[in-house]
Amino acid sequence: MEIGIDSFAARFSKKGAAALSDIDAMEQLLERMVQAERAGLDVFGIGEHHRKGFLDSAPSMILAAAAARTERIRLTSAVTVLSAADPVRIFQQFATLDLISRGRAEMVVGRGSFTDAFPLFGYQLRDYDELFGEKLGLLLELRKNEVVNWSGKFRPALINQPVYPRPVQEQIPVWVGVGGTPESFVRAGSLGLPLMVAIIGGETHRFRPLVDLYREAGRRAGFAPEQLKVGLHSLAYVAETTERAVEEFYPGYAASMTEVGRERGWPPMTRGRFEAQNGPTGALLVGGPEEVAGKILRHAEALGGSRG
Repeated sequence: MEIGIDSFAARFSKKGAAALSDIDAMEQLLERMVQAERAGLDVFGIGEHHRKGFLDSAPSMILAAAAARTERIRLTSAVTVLSAADPVRIFQQFATLDLISRGRAEMVVGRGSFTDAFPLFGYQLRDYDELFGEKLGLLLELRKNEVVNWSGKFRPALINQPVYPRPVQEQIPVWVGVGGTPESFVRAGSLGLPLMVAIIGGETHRFRPLVDLYREAGRRAGFAPEQLKVGLHSLAYVAETTERAVEEFYPGYAASMTEVGRERGWPPMTRGRFEAQNGPTGALLVGGPEEVAGKILRHAEALGGSRG
C-alpha cells in the first residue's frame, strides 16, 4: 500500500501564534514535501483553490518547485479542477513537471468541492458535470496521442494538432477524484482510471457500495482488477499523543468546517460531532502515530484501497 500526504496549502497558523506571511507559508510547505520524502512516504499532492487563505491556485508550480528539491517521491495534484481548466494547458504543465521530476508526475482530476473557479474562468455552474466529462475525454486523448483530432462543445476543435512537450512516462497517471456521486464512480470505472475517494466526514465504510459500483463498471468495460486502483483521501493530523493532536487540531477544524457549513447549509461543527468522526469508523485521522497508522489500515481494508 502507498502512503502519502495531500495539502491544500492553507495559510493557517496555530491558535495564539503570529500569522505566517505567504512567503514563509510557502517555504514551510516545500520543506514539508522534502521531509515527506525523507520519511519514506510515496506521494505528495497539492490541491487547487481560488479563495482567500489558500496558496494553491497554481499547484503545478508548487509541485515543480518540490521536484527540484526531491528525487524519489511522486508528485500529484489533489485535485486539479478540470471542469474549469483547459485540458491542453493542464497536460502541458504536468508533462513539463514530469520532465523536471524525471518521471514522477501524476494528477488527480475532479470537478472541485468549491465553485470559485467557475466564474473566475468564465464557466457556468449549470454545466458542472458536462464540462468535466468532455474535458476528461480530451485530457485522455492528449495523454494518448502526440497529434490530436478532437471536437467538443466547450472548446475549439483540435485538427491534426501536435501537443508538446511529451512526458517522460508513456502515460502520466490520471486518477479521478470523487465525492459521493454514484455516477462519478461509474464513470471512472468505465474508463479504467484509478479512483481517489475524498472522504471529509461520516464513516469510511459507508463508501464501500460506491467503490463496488466503480469496480463493477470497470469489470463490465473489460478492465482487469489490478487496473482499478482505489485511493482514499481523508483529513489527518498527527502529534506525539492523541490528546495533543486533538487539542491542536480541533479549534481550527471546527472554525473551518463551520465557515464552509454556512456556505452549504450544514450545522456548525461541535465537539461531539468531531469526536464521532474521529472514532474507530469515522473518516478523520487525528491522533498519535500508532493510532493514525491503525486507522489508515482499517480504512484501506474497508474500501480495498491501495493508496491512502
